[in-house]
Amino acid sequence: MTDSVPKPANDDDRFAGMIGRKAARKAKARRDGSPGIWFGLGMMGLIGWSVAVPTLLGAALGVWLDSGQGAHRWTLALLMAGLTIGCFSAWTWVARQDRDIHDQRGDDDA
Repeated sequence: MTDSVPKPANDDDRFAGMIGRKAARKAKARRDGSPGIWFGLGMMGLIGWSVAVPTLLGAALGVWLDSGQGAHRWTLALLMAGLTIGCFSAWTWVARQDRDIHDQRGDDDA
């Protein structure tokens, strides 16, 4: 009587496959080169601006709305709203970039 269910690969085969994938990824990284420090600084600047611009726009709109009043109700509320929107957009962008990097690498264990 034969069994139609394939036998699971042994641990040595899985380990060898994992080492092969990591070696191929390392060779590709050496071939393509690293982005460098200026790329990292540019990304930090991009993330900073994506938080700063909505925050400043919210504060400016709040100041304009509060210009005829004595209180700063709109300024504080819109400043916080702009900060929240900016942080959310930066987080979304970073998460998307991380997902793209892991998809490009083919990482299953990310």
